[in-house]
Amino acid sequence: MTQLRVVTANVNGIRAAERRGGLQWLADSGADVICLQEVRATRDQVDEVLAGSPLDGWVVSHSEAPDKGRAGVAVLTRVTPKAVNDVTGHEAMDGLGRWIEVEVESSLGPVTVVSAYVHSGEADTPKQEDKYAFLEAMDARLAQLRRSTTRRKGHVLVCGDLNIAHREVDIKNWKGNLRKAGFLPEERAYLDRWFASSWVDLGRHLGGEGPGPYTWWSWRGQAFDNDAGWRIDYQVATPGLAEAASAAAVGRAPSYAERWSDHAPLTVDFG
Repeated sequence: MTQLRVVTANVNGIRAAERRGGLQWLADSGADVICLQEVRATRDQVDEVLAGSPLDGWVVSHSEAPDKGRAGVAVLTRVTPKAVNDVTGHEAMDGLGRWIEVEVESSLGPVTVVSAYVHSGEADTPKQEDKYAFLEAMDARLAQLRRSTTRRKGHVLVCGDLNIAHREVDIKNWKGNLRKAGFLPEERAYLDRWFASSWVDLGRHLGGEGPGPYTWWSWRGQAFDNDAGWRIDYQVATPGLAEAASAAAVGRAPSYAERWSDHAPLTVDFG
């Protein structure tokens, strides 16, 4: 019996996702916790979209981006979380609408759930420097969370769009993207380090050896129809929580016309 179900989804704008049927999909998913990225809305706009929607009544924890219509992350829970935090003490992370932590109680113990949205970056530009600064801050914050939850005998689950494909099996056209943001060796090294010891990549751990399943496809051309995608959306758990993970599934739309985001949601069951 599933004790906890978590869904993470880059909605590519919560208002656009609502128009395309995304909120209905999320409501029908059976999730206990829903992590969203690229919300692209103020808190008032989020509340307006959710009011009367299939997700009406869920508790919303939201970190808004300073630039209107960009970024933004949220965690939706069925009950009020014990704690909410979007201030980590890391300048490259705070106040950008790219990181929020919510502590929830579960039959597995206390779980700190993070919704994260890493910069997409652009090789050899200041955008890439911003991405590396965020990854450095994220590296430090992950270490802090691991230490604090270990002391309290809790767990951590980091969900979101990390905008990095880890290995060759995580991107269809890996040869053509070796020098592009999202598959640069320097970016992938962060995932190498995290997954080597303290953190478990549940999508890969439960999803087989690959290739895929991918979670993002360009809106343009035939990328979706040809499954020319990237696996850049993750649920990453501390080892104790990973031991309870039983299934992972990517909610790829049946057809291009039925897509409600350029990303597909990733669902993980625990217990």
